[in-house]
Amino acid sequence: MSADLESLVTDIARRARAASLVLATASTAAKNAALARLAELLPASTAALIEANARDLAEAKASGLTTAQIDRLTLNAQRIAKTAEGVRQVAALPDPVGEELERTVRPNGLEILKLRVPIGVIGIIYEARPNVTIDCAVLCLKSGNAAILRGGKEIFHTNTALAALLTQALAFAGLPADAVQLIPTTDRAALNTLLKLDAYVHCIIPRGGESLIRFVADNATMPVIKHFKGVCFVYVDRDADPAMAERIVVNAKAQRPAVCNAAEQLLVHRDVADALLPRLARALADRKVELRTDDASAAILARAGIAHRPAAPADFTTEFLDLILAVRVTPSLEDAIATINRDSSAHSDAIVTRDAAAARRFLAGVDSATVFWNASTRFNDGFEFGLGAEIGISTDRLHARGPMGLRELCSYKYVITGSGQLRE
Repeated sequence: MSADLESLVTDIARRARAASLVLATASTAAKNAALARLAELLPASTAALIEANARDLAEAKASGLTTAQIDRLTLNAQRIAKTAEGVRQVAALPDPVGEELERTVRPNGLEILKLRVPIGVIGIIYEARPNVTIDCAVLCLKSGNAAILRGGKEIFHTNTALAALLTQALAFAGLPADAVQLIPTTDRAALNTLLKLDAYVHCIIPRGGESLIRFVADNATMPVIKHFKGVCFVYVDRDADPAMAERIVVNAKAQRPAVCNAAEQLLVHRDVADALLPRLARALADRKVELRTDDASAAILARAGIAHRPAAPADFTTEFLDLILAVRVTPSLEDAIATINRDSSAHSDAIVTRDAAAARRFLAGVDSATVFWNASTRFNDGFEFGLGAEIGISTDRLHARGPMGLRELCSYKYVITGSGQLRE
């Protein structure tokens, strides 16, 4: 790695740290003014953004990216307008900075106040989606954090154009330009440097494929908030409403199969499998879902004349990100809970049942970031939770877990007020 590149990234991080100290005490009005200006700039810059995006798309096609990959890269007027609306929604959310979490008074008269504060400098490492550039930047800005953005090479020209709009919006509101910075190179060595700058960068959030996230987690010297993959389960209990079970299973699997909160695994209670599994399978087949089955579910589907294929052992822990669903019959609620805790990725898992006691046992016993009762796993999303945009979904167990919105981008500090007390 060249000394110049290392110096460039280090300088970005140093300036981000200085900006974060200003941003931490910036007024809500100033932050919202920057967001409002950005929401105006995005649609006003549609032609320029689409032109920059066209350069990325041309390179993507020349590189042999798939149609689905190219679609994720693509900006158009509708997507730009939707992004601008997301910015306005974040501006409308309450400012978390300075929120009082606890207040106590000790017997000696010391007042102890626990306040929500920004984390500081957050590095966002992501791949191909241009909306991530804006979503992450505005969430960091509203929560008082400086952001360092490192997007994928496939979207470099688009990200550069978006970053210029962010700089304009910050200047309009009188906020430091260094509060949001894009690393201006696709050289992998720049990422390697960033991951070692824990003197300036307080947290890294990677978004993308499992290999990228594992690389970041293995190499960062600062905390990483992440999830590696989404192996999500739907368990259909013996007291499930059949029509509801069908709707939830189909939605969780087929509504958008290539996302982390789509269902990849189906468990059906043995007592209702003969009657209910063929119904679920037919509904899934109508959506072109391939079923990979254990022996028990294979026998049931064979009797019903429904297409399926035997599952390999690895299928029961796989994130397919496609119209594929692994299916098992389970003898009990307790076995379903144990199976999920062993084979899921602790992301999003659901039970379908009319039995409230069974639901409570499932919700308490499944050790995942988000658990559902009679609802699709597809709802594990910051927007659906009312958080505005989200910066990602965490399956970690410290600080943030589940969809990460404004509050999850904050830490806290204690503010102590005394009247001359001394410790004896």
